[in-house]
Amino acid sequence: QYISILGIMNSKISERSKKIGLKIRLERTKKGLTQEKLAELAGRNTNSISAIERGESSATIETLERIASALGLKFEDLINISKVDL
Repeated sequence: QYISILGIMNSKISERSKKIGLKIRLERTKKGLTQEKLAELAGRNTNSISAIERGESSATIETLERIASALGLKFEDLINISKVDL
């Protein structure tokens, strides 16, 4: 039972990461930015931005704050994924 609870928690975290990544990609493309430019503006590398957008990497709060700033968004708006469908 403990393992199944961890599996559910991991799938929720994974879904959240994917939704945040999708939101970042949508906001980035809406603003006409490449992953390279967003990475430069956020002080991160392109591989990191790519992995975050694909939901393969969970970003730290600091990284999400930097991405939000680079996109001209409030941190709270970036992580609000209530309207993001996979």
